[in-house]
Amino acid sequence: QVQLVESGGGLVQPGGSLRLSCAASGIIFSAHAMGWYRQYPGKQRELVAVISSAGTTNYADSVKGRFTISRNNAIATMYLQMNSLKPEDTAVYYCNARYKSTYWGQGTQVTVSS
Repeated sequence: QVQLVESGGGLVQPGGSLRLSCAASGIIFSAHAMGWYRQYPGKQRELVAVISSAGTTNYADSVKGRFTISRNNAIATMYLQMNSLKPEDTAVYYCNARYKSTYWGQGTQVTVSS
């Protein structure tokens, strides 16, 4: 059974930082491209950042220079370090794993507000 479990969301003030984690089980983690997506109320999910199985990264323009995606294949976990957070980063953040199939986590809420 495949599970992607996100953690690390919460409430933070503008300019603050959070680190999201996505712990994977039931998949060959190292073979999967991994990504973070976010969803605003009433909107479709949008790409935040992805990291390939080889470690190549790509970011949405809105988060470049502020967010860093990484992965640790030894413990089947992906991270998203979010710095200089803005109110417009408020959303539900989802973990995604993609190889022969695509899997999603349940999401974690990030709220940036003073």
